[in-house]
Amino acid sequence: MTEGTQEDWSIIARDYMAFAGSLPDRVLAHLKLLDGDFGGFPVDRLQHSLQTATRAHRDGRGESYVVMALLHDIGDTLGTYNHPDVAAAIVKPFVTEEEHWICQHHGAFQGYYYFHFIGMDRDMREKYRGQPHFAACEHFCATYDQAAFDPDYASEPLEFFEPMLRRVMAKPLASMYAKQD
Repeated sequence: MTEGTQEDWSIIARDYMAFAGSLPDRVLAHLKLLDGDFGGFPVDRLQHSLQTATRAHRDGRGESYVVMALLHDIGDTLGTYNHPDVAAAIVKPFVTEEEHWICQHHGAFQGYYYFHFIGMDRDMREKYRGQPHFAACEHFCATYDQAAFDPDYASEPLEFFEPMLRRVMAKPLASMYAKQD
């Protein structure tokens, strides 16, 4: 890097922009990896994600919120022990601070519904009480996430969310790699 030239970095920047533009394609491909992965639940992880996003959409949530809901568990395959962190890292440049916080902390909040059945503290979320987005995360889990395991729920298909995902990921709200207006 110490020997790089303006010409070198112009080529790299051009190729980076092309690669960055295909991020929605890679995210969609990764979401499809959740298809057929039930993990003991009555619906697979893709259907859970679609249900969560559909519920948020039908409740009138904005596109970035719905996309966060769609992607909140995308980290299950690569971050088995920290899936909220993986999902939060993916959505961070494209969503509000509150939506990012919800995504990053939903695991502890979702645990309220089942941690006590597996020998964990169901009140783990209480360590976040007093945080500005506590109620929003509590609402996300109560209204959308924990309810999204219904095998009879009529979710929208992934194709329904694709244009939304592409719009949300078209321009980062904040990133050190993107020029801001």
